[in-house]
Amino acid sequence: MTDVWSDRAEMYRMSEAHRDGPDLDVLVEWATGTRTALDVATGGGHVARRLRETGLEVVTCDPAPGMKPDVVCRAEDLPFADGSFDLVVTRVAAHHYDDVAKAVLEMARVAADGVLIVDNCFMGEDVEAAETLRDPSHVRNYSEVEWRSFAELAGLEVEEVQFFEKPIEFQPWLDRCGCSDDDATRVRELLGDRIVGEHVVLDRIALKAVPA
Repeated sequence: MTDVWSDRAEMYRMSEAHRDGPDLDVLVEWATGTRTALDVATGGGHVARRLRETGLEVVTCDPAPGMKPDVVCRAEDLPFADGSFDLVVTRVAAHHYDDVAKAVLEMARVAADGVLIVDNCFMGEDVEAAETLRDPSHVRNYSEVEWRSFAELAGLEVEEVQFFEKPIEFQPWLDRCGCSDDDATRVRELLGDRIVGEHVVLDRIALKAVPA
């Protein structure tokens, strides 16, 4: 899977759907007052860019060398000492993690002050089927209840939650993963009324979790 993500790296760096958005603004707001951060599964590097613009020292990690992270590693295996960073952040990546509970545990371990998570929410099994058909590296989107459970298991307490509707241009969304022809048609069918004009509208959740 790493090779797939390395191949996609430039598209994710240039993706308008990933470069900005209110969920990214919230992460920056929540990070105010901290000095250091680890950006897990940095992808196109958009979280790291925004946090650095506010003066934070940011280390990036990602399993795909093509994403050009500072450290190549999975979210489940962070090669850092306990409490190495004030803050650990991951944005729109956790639905690809093989073991999301272990990843949250690892992020909590290396975070002194807290963990910030943004990801797409669970929107029903049809959406899950569409996501997997579009991108076989998709594992699962999770509900707020599941996220709270992952945080609790990691010794964290969810301090704040926000929800967003994220409109994404549908065709570029397919193109980033090479989804076309019959598969693209079936994805559109599965998404149903989540297709609005030229966009797919996804539900997104942002959580701020601090040591319990």
